[in-house]
Amino acid sequence: MLAIAVVLFFPVLAGGSLWGQEVSGFVSPLGTSVVVGAFLFGLGMQLGGGCASGTLFTVGGGNARMMITLIFFCVGSVIGTAHFSWWQSLPSLPAVSLVDSFGALGGIIVSLVLFAIIVVVTRTLEKRRHGSLEKAAVTDSQPRGLSRFLRGPWPLLAGAVALALLNFATLALAGRPWGITSAFALWGTKAYTALGFDVSDWGYWQAAGNAKALAAPLYHDITTVMNIGIIVGALAAALLAGKFAPKWNIPLRSLVAAVLGGLMLGYGARLAFGCNIGAYFGGIASGSLHGWLWLVAAFAGNMLGVRLRPFFSLAPRKAVSRADLA
Repeated sequence: MLAIAVVLFFPVLAGGSLWGQEVSGFVSPLGTSVVVGAFLFGLGMQLGGGCASGTLFTVGGGNARMMITLIFFCVGSVIGTAHFSWWQSLPSLPAVSLVDSFGALGGIIVSLVLFAIIVVVTRTLEKRRHGSLEKAAVTDSQPRGLSRFLRGPWPLLAGAVALALLNFATLALAGRPWGITSAFALWGTKAYTALGFDVSDWGYWQAAGNAKALAAPLYHDITTVMNIGIIVGALAAALLAGKFAPKWNIPLRSLVAAVLGGLMLGYGARLAFGCNIGAYFGGIASGSLHGWLWLVAAFAGNMLGVRLRPFFSLAPRKAVSRADLA
């Protein structure tokens, strides 16, 4: 997914336009806020039950617990915008773009080498620990052909290619990579101001783009419209697969984990300039080193989260969810 993305993104970002549309990537500073925010986000992924896109997907699929996660994701995002200026005042290194530093071709080569190193290291470690690589489960009962396309599950490779191409389509249409969590901050803050509270002195909402989004109707926000699209698409997928069956009986510990996880997801995303879509996928696809820093810090947060899951009566996981980090 990442390899395809950088091959598509870097030449376009170097040129600054695509099919007449001005484009720009997600390139952010390498600061304390990214490390702390990504770590909190990774921890929140395991307690809340998913990432930003995963939360929207499972809400659309009828998961009642994830609706709780989504609500507190928005609450955490609002708190994150309130504290945003303070976090940005902490020590930070300037933003670094591989495209600007090495050019499109050089940036692609550096990225592909880094991806190859990750593949070699992770394959080696998995073989040492488990004796062989984990295989994707395939059964005779899985649908084939068009039925599998409609009902799933898709092969992991097909999903990776589709995500890279859809992110590139987003770049062409919106002028920037795919993002999700800025909409959560917007939804939560609009609800907060509707209750009579004032956010005009918050640094995050004084930025021109953010101020414009806050003043405009929600349907003017591209990220909001795309997020609704994810929910509707997941609902359609669940209905086609006959798996839409909400369960409202949520155990107390699982409910607490959803609340805490949602708060950490929202707060962490604002500090780290996005989630695993905007900061990790979009950042690396944009050639920004903050995307790589996000990966390391969020992976550490996931490792801690995996160990905390049993305390909240959540099923333990052997490893970080592929769906969450993809």
